[in-house]
Amino acid sequence: MANTPEGKVKKAVIAQLKQLDAYYFSPMTGGYGKSGVPDIIACYQGYFFGIECKAGNNKPTALQNKNLDGIEDAGGFSFVINEATMDKLASTMWYEVLRLDKGLSNSPSLAKHLRAPQLELPKEK
Repeated sequence: MANTPEGKVKKAVIAQLKQLDAYYFSPMTGGYGKSGVPDIIACYQGYFFGIECKAGNNKPTALQNKNLDGIEDAGGFSFVINEATMDKLASTMWYEVLRLDKGLSNSPSLAKHLRAPQLELPKEK
């Protein structure tokens, strides 16, 4: 994995997925793959997660947002993670699974807080 700013976010996300013992993979989209697919696809406790990793204040493209919306429309969770939110991924996934498994679907979802609006990083001077 590249040591780029986005690569560091992906590495932190993968470390948390390993900590949760979640199944995950990074789809290859070049050539034969589908464009706009999230950077990491995960399954945790029977729930589907699409995770788009971004560096700094970068935002998903329109096609990436379309795919993230499609995941949510199908009943999954979609996150956009950057340096400001990457440490919250594991606890948010755990909370969402607990919330649904306990029949608390009327409780507020934290997933939306990791998608839109995305937390902004301070501007570099």
